[in-house]
Amino acid sequence: MGAWRFVATFGVVSLLADIVYEGARSVTGPILAVLGATAIVVGVVTGIGEAAALLLRLVSGPLADRSRRFWAWAIAGYTLTVIAVPALGFAQTLAVAAVLIILERVGKAIRSPAKDAMLSFATAQTGRGKGFAVHEAIDQFGAVLGPLLVAEMLALTGVQYGPALAVLAIPGIAALGLLFWLRSRAPQPELFESRSRPQTPHLPDDVPAGTRVRLPSAFWIYAGFSAATVTGFATFGLISFHMVEGGILAPAIVPVVYAAVMLVDALVALATGWIYDRIGPRVLLALPVLCAVIPVLAFGDAMWAVAAGALLWGAALGIQESTLRATIADLIPPSYRATAYGVYAAVLGVAAAIGGALAGVLYTESLTALVVVTAVIQAAALIFFAVFLSRRKLVVETVPEEPGQTTDERIDNDA
Repeated sequence: MGAWRFVATFGVVSLLADIVYEGARSVTGPILAVLGATAIVVGVVTGIGEAAALLLRLVSGPLADRSRRFWAWAIAGYTLTVIAVPALGFAQTLAVAAVLIILERVGKAIRSPAKDAMLSFATAQTGRGKGFAVHEAIDQFGAVLGPLLVAEMLALTGVQYGPALAVLAIPGIAALGLLFWLRSRAPQPELFESRSRPQTPHLPDDVPAGTRVRLPSAFWIYAGFSAATVTGFATFGLISFHMVEGGILAPAIVPVVYAAVMLVDALVALATGWIYDRIGPRVLLALPVLCAVIPVLAFGDAMWAVAAGALLWGAALGIQESTLRATIADLIPPSYRATAYGVYAAVLGVAAAIGGALAGVLYTESLTALVVVTAVIQAAALIFFAVFLSRRKLVVETVPEEPGQTTDERIDNDA
């Protein structure tokens, strides 16, 4: 199987899985409310779920690297999601529903580092930016189709959540079937990168087995840049709240705007992915600029400004979901890439939680303060990025399992 076919097929797997879990997430709040949950309970349950989806990758990433069983981790994670979502529609108690919502997010935590690592191996041949961008573009169509499918089923069944989520088992089973087929065609995705190594001399050799790794300083500086951009990135939930509460758009129009946002996400991911392969990470300079402009438009009073701000939000999300991940693959050796993706996701998760709370408080107190604080945070992100560009020497420090023995491997990274 060729690398491009691998990336595209995995994109379809992600599309089908997105139909499942994004469809469920679109009605998580109403389902909990029907079972007697208060707003606080909804916030706690969904918050725990999102924390699990990100922080548990600190465990699943290193374990995937140590075992090298990337397919097993990916299949286990997708299977958990495919089981939890249809079951959620038939939950009879609040406790059961809460557990199933959290389990769905745990499934994402289990599979994501392994999935990203396997994609990074294939993108060594396709081009980092292009490969991750194509995967993201295909993936996003599932994020649009899932909620629309659930909405249609609710309309047909008179708002019966059981049938509405049960139908999501169909794309879920299709995703698992395609995933097993893909594993049979590419059982060792690491070979994509080993075959391309002569054409990508900037990539370091694997660190010998039996060692632990300290991620390079360039990785942590890059994580700091990414975290700053995410901290100063208003959530779409807050933007949609402003649309409705400000009387700018009718509630029924908001999902249409969100669909347009997802389309922009896919198109910008493709564009920046291609540019990344030509000029490298400098394309990411656009991200803090976009994030600084978004609140100026999205929290205005004019419909055109709010719509433009929402579309820019989609553009920023497209860069975050594709090109940011591509850069990690050029910073970290293949043997420790799942670990790096797990740590990176956890850092971004904490930043997103802080940023969401900060934006909510500032929005309530002063829109001017929200715009100014966002601009300051994105300026700090630019400083992190400038330091990162000057420190793109990859230093991977490995520590043998036997105490007292330390080896430093310093390899220039000209990516």
